[in-house]
Amino acid sequence: MRIDYSPEFSRLFKKLPRDIQEEALKKEKIFRQNPFFPSLKTHKLSGNLKGRWAFSVSYTHRIIFSFPEDQYVRFHSIGDHDIYK
Repeated sequence: MRIDYSPEFSRLFKKLPRDIQEEALKKEKIFRQNPFFPSLKTHKLSGNLKGRWAFSVSYTHRIIFSFPEDQYVRFHSIGDHDIYK
């Protein structure tokens, strides 16, 4: 699976605390093998983010992504629940 990182995602990732960055990298490895692995709590989004998905990095942090094509994923944003706004 190929993952593309949006400029917004890259910028927000760099601002995260080191422990959340490390946890995000661990979760990405799981995501690459199975985007719907139960511990990721992958779910569809609605409202303004309809057509996008999110998975859990930690209790408070999420990654918002989409599936533009088969075997290709785009990570749009990362952060706490404020990224849903």
